[in-house]
Amino acid sequence: METEAKPLKVAAAAAAAGVNVQTLHYYERRGLLRPARSSTGGYRYYGPSDVQLVRAVKRAQALGFSLQEIEELLTIRNSDRSRVAELARAKCGELDAKIRDLTAIRSALGELMETCVCGGDLSRCDVLDGLQTGEAD
Repeated sequence: METEAKPLKVAAAAAAAGVNVQTLHYYERRGLLRPARSSTGGYRYYGPSDVQLVRAVKRAQALGFSLQEIEELLTIRNSDRSRVAELARAKCGELDAKIRDLTAIRSALGELMETCVCGGDLSRCDVLDGLQTGEAD
C-alpha cells in the first residue's frame, strides 16, 4: 500500500527542488508554478509534483532555455509534440552558433597569448595591446 507524499512547507519544497524560496514565489508570479496551497494556520504548502516541476524548469534553464521558452514548453507539452521538437531543434541551433562564437573567441585569445613575450612588463604586453587595438578579432 503506497502512502501519499506529504505536502512540504515553502522552505522545505525549495530545498527539495534545489532553489531558494524567492524562486518558488517568482515562478508562481510568472505562472510556471501553480499557487501554493495554504493551510488554516497560514502556512503555504507544495506537493511533490510542484518540486518535480521546479526541478524540470531548472534543468531546462541549464540546457539554455529561457523562462519564456520554458513557459511555452510547459503549455504545449501534452498537446503539440511537434512544436516541442521544433523548439528543441532551434535551441540546438542557437547552441551550435554560440559554440562557434566561443571557439572563435578562444582562438583569438590563444593567438594573443602565443605572441606575448612581455615577461610580466605590462607596458609592453601584447595581450593588452591586442585588446586595445582590436587585432584579436
